[in-house]
Amino acid sequence: MAGKFETLYRESIDQPDQFWGREAQRIFWKEPPKRILNADHSPLNIWFEGGKTNLCYNAVDRWALSNRRGGAAIIWESPETGKSRILTFWQLYVEVNKFADVLRRHGVGKGDRVVIYMPNTPEAAVAMLGCVRVGAIHSVVFGGFAAENLAQRIDDAGAKLAVTCDASGRGGKPVAIKPLMDQAIAFTEKKTIEKVIVLDRGILDKSKVFTSPLDVSFEEEMAKTPFVAREPEWVESDHPSYILYTSGTTGKPKGVLRDTGGYAVALTTSMDYIYGVKEGDVYFSTSDIGWVVGHSYIIYGPLLAGLPTVMFEGTPVYPDPAVWWRVVEKYGVTCMFSAPTAFRVLKGYGDDLFKKFDMSGLQRMYLAGEPLDKPTQEWASKVMPNTIIIDHYWQTESGWSMLANCAGIELLPIKPGSPTRPAYGYDMFVVDEAGERVKPGEKGFLVARSPLPPGTLKTIWGDEGRFRDYFSTFPSHPDYYLTGDYAIEDEDGYFWVLGRADEVINIAGHRLGTGEVEAAISSHPKVAEVTAVGVPDEIKGQTVIAFVILKQGNVGSPELAKELVGVVSQKVGAIAKPSAIYFVNKFPKTRSGKIMRRVIKQAAEGGRDYGNISTIEDMSAIGEIEKALK
Repeated sequence: MAGKFETLYRESIDQPDQFWGREAQRIFWKEPPKRILNADHSPLNIWFEGGKTNLCYNAVDRWALSNRRGGAAIIWESPETGKSRILTFWQLYVEVNKFADVLRRHGVGKGDRVVIYMPNTPEAAVAMLGCVRVGAIHSVVFGGFAAENLAQRIDDAGAKLAVTCDASGRGGKPVAIKPLMDQAIAFTEKKTIEKVIVLDRGILDKSKVFTSPLDVSFEEEMAKTPFVAREPEWVESDHPSYILYTSGTTGKPKGVLRDTGGYAVALTTSMDYIYGVKEGDVYFSTSDIGWVVGHSYIIYGPLLAGLPTVMFEGTPVYPDPAVWWRVVEKYGVTCMFSAPTAFRVLKGYGDDLFKKFDMSGLQRMYLAGEPLDKPTQEWASKVMPNTIIIDHYWQTESGWSMLANCAGIELLPIKPGSPTRPAYGYDMFVVDEAGERVKPGEKGFLVARSPLPPGTLKTIWGDEGRFRDYFSTFPSHPDYYLTGDYAIEDEDGYFWVLGRADEVINIAGHRLGTGEVEAAISSHPKVAEVTAVGVPDEIKGQTVIAFVILKQGNVGSPELAKELVGVVSQKVGAIAKPSAIYFVNKFPKTRSGKIMRRVIKQAAEGGRDYGNISTIEDMSAIGEIEKALK
């Protein structure tokens, strides 16, 4: 007899209209959907067609206008500034209504784009919620990205307004943010930004904060705006809620576009079925709002479920490596979401760290963002014996978990190193290069069959061609969505994700295209050619290294290598800094001139069995790479 999970899973695949029609009742609809799934133009599917709703209303108003208004909504902890703050649902409702009116006053309305470049602060959450309240589309950019990256995103989105702050902190040191926003706006080609709303946190000197005629003060704008409880903008289910940029295999980032109704239903359902949380629970995701986890599980997911969400500004080791566990004890956190990298870092500080705090209420710890290795999962289980450690797999494009152990339905046996099975709504399998399913235990490409469930990417902003690329790998299977990862499915239907199959690397849970790193290094006047590859790293999972051919007359040196690392840091961000730069005279290329990245990557990882290399034009190029690595 099929278990509870298997029964629900089969219904979600075989009868998606019935399954999602029922789950759609979890949220408030101003106008109910007329059709659950419109797949007439698949893969451009529409979920809950004809329905009208609002993401902010479901995340804030529903609770603020109920007997839960006095309950905590946002719990902000900032070791970087030594401050903390709790916003109840009612207080959040007041702040968001006011900020929505600030946006309206500056001409921002339905369909306008707003770029948000801020750390994890309550004001950033208010800005995001205020945007979706008025039907605007927010684009939150990770604060670790450099000005040129930010400029690219502002131009691509055509953002009308920006929200930022003076600075943040990282490991106790101030990190300037507003100067980068100023640089980014100067770098933009389209000059679409009309106003910059600046939160002055008192970290930078005021002379560096309000520097442009476009600038207005966040505090002053809010102070002069009276609280008026207005209705939100009721938008169509498929109206875009946000653009979130993710790295592709080319240098240009992809703007993943999320809908409204499908996303609200998917997240609300996931809080129950995947995370198993209920009223009285406290949710703590250690991510950053600039990443998809921050969108889905710091801001929208917990609030849609009416739960307090812990918003943490800082690192896992500042002021000391016990900082997270103090937060867990202080607020009675019951469910936590983090990344394997953080646990690999904490492992270096020993097991005793976890014994000093009362974490008896922490029922489950979810890890995602990169493959969770078996030793790390087993260590986490050992040092947190009262907490179930659960791996799950998803990506920016999916918006929520694709492979999961759905604890809220039925906790399946855990196999360390495996994110378990496809979540409800996802029909997933492993295929070969022709798109045919491989046998259990065989490595292949991880794919999901369209229609993808609610909450997944609607399209790529301004570039439908790139959206269709996800479905173009297997011509005989145009309904196969390529995740970009290798995987194995075992005899029990459990999946094992092996890492990227393309030129995207995953550094500490952050996706970066090697093309972005290469473009930065190529901009140096002494560089002729560059190839960047991802290699395994004990702490971060992966790190990037680069092989560089210099223009004639130039010689490689440690000083030049340092200079090139600095260029990457400046143009892409510190997260993308190569851990090593190797100078070579040639690359292994095919006769058509294509660089054989696979060979370079294999050499960098220590392998010498290169498989079929008959198409290489100059075999001595492999020796060049091997020699440089010694």
